[in-house]
Amino acid sequence: MSLEGEKVILVPYMRAHVERYHQWMEDPSLLEATASEPLTLEEEYQMHLSWTRDPNKQTFIVLDKDMIRGGFVEGEPHVEAMAGDVNIYMNDPDHLRVAEIEIMIAEQKSRGKGLGKEAVLMMMTFAIKKFDIQRFRAKIGESNIASLNLFQKLGFEEISRSDIFKEAKLLSRHHNVVTRALIYLVIPVVLKKRRMSPVSLAVLLHEWRMLHSKTCPTTSLFE
Repeated sequence: MSLEGEKVILVPYMRAHVERYHQWMEDPSLLEATASEPLTLEEEYQMHLSWTRDPNKQTFIVLDKDMIRGGFVEGEPHVEAMAGDVNIYMNDPDHLRVAEIEIMIAEQKSRGKGLGKEAVLMMMTFAIKKFDIQRFRAKIGESNIASLNLFQKLGFEEISRSDIFKEAKLLSRHHNVVTRALIYLVIPVVLKKRRMSPVSLAVLLHEWRMLHSKTCPTTSLFE
């Protein structure tokens, strides 16, 4: 299953992606920004298996639509268009509707284009619809200024900072973040699928209203 936006397509993390992902993670600056440890290629393949088999983790590769050759084909890895990855973790038994989210745009040529913002919004929308997630948190390295700025602009607030791990923990302001994600679900369809019938559009908007009223009943659409 893939998720398509205006600038990116999110595809499941496949074995065919692992070698390129491993090349990214040989960059010391990415290791620092993501607070990761270097792995061998074989360890990376083992990590891929672990991630894809874990029901509490959802991992998607971010494809840059500008880099896809010959058009997107569902089920194909499109390694040539890999720009980064986006993940959610649902591993807190005390807070079942809270998920941790993280984003990495690893390709230099894909940075500064808004891909990270779109991928995060798409992933939050996916989590809200599929898993009934209502709040999100993020752990970001202190040196990763771009990610800190991105999540703060999306309505996350810093709630703590670890001097030991050199990272900040951010939590979504419930109504702001969920509203942004749900708006993101509707707007691309309204703007881009002009041949949508009035009935189909009405069904989509009704679905959005039900989700919106369930998750943030007192929030204005434009808040």
